[in-house]
Amino acid sequence: MSPHTSHDTNEVRIHTREAELEGFLTLPADCRAIVVFAHGSGSSRFSPRNTYIADILNDASLATLLFDLLTAEENEIDMVTRELRFDIPLLTKRQIEVVDWLCQHNELKKLSLGLFGASTGSAAALGAAAARPDAVKAVVSRGGRPDLGPREDLQRVRAPTLLIVGGLDTQVIEMNEEAASNLQVENRIEIVPGATHLFEEPGKLEEVGRLATAWFLAHLTGR
Repeated sequence: MSPHTSHDTNEVRIHTREAELEGFLTLPADCRAIVVFAHGSGSSRFSPRNTYIADILNDASLATLLFDLLTAEENEIDMVTRELRFDIPLLTKRQIEVVDWLCQHNELKKLSLGLFGASTGSAAALGAAAARPDAVKAVVSRGGRPDLGPREDLQRVRAPTLLIVGGLDTQVIEMNEEAASNLQVENRIEIVPGATHLFEEPGKLEEVGRLATAWFLAHLTGR
């Protein structure tokens, strides 16, 4: 992994109807768009992989918000039961509430909004894009499970969607192809050769960052 430019990051607390969610907000100078990360499968705002991707986006003058879909108490329960990470309706509802929070924020509502989902967070991101088509302008999924969301949600998505999957992650490739067949908007599947599910091989996560940056710049800023 290559070093990145240092950017100022602030802790934020997002109040939803049922929970207070914690996150990290990074606003590079002259940013015109923001990407919200939806973690999944037991991950959090501390995810080293998503933090690495966020750094790449920040270097391209894209703001990022990494937040926890689960509260600390819920996460403790999930670490034992592993049930909440697959509660797609709950994760989607939280994602929608964060989108609404951004749209009502005095400073952030002016930024064009994209969503980046990983694992089960991809289903939540696409569900939020379906529910808020006027707000969400682009979606990127990394090793995601977009197939876990309702088919009707996929059909209602209006944001251009990029699905990135590791070339060795054959089962997830099939799941993404199935989900893509239900999308009725511009979409693309990018398969990263030689990458497994977590893109842990040298240079593979950097490739994810490059692909995501290009997609978000094109669809959020026109660059």
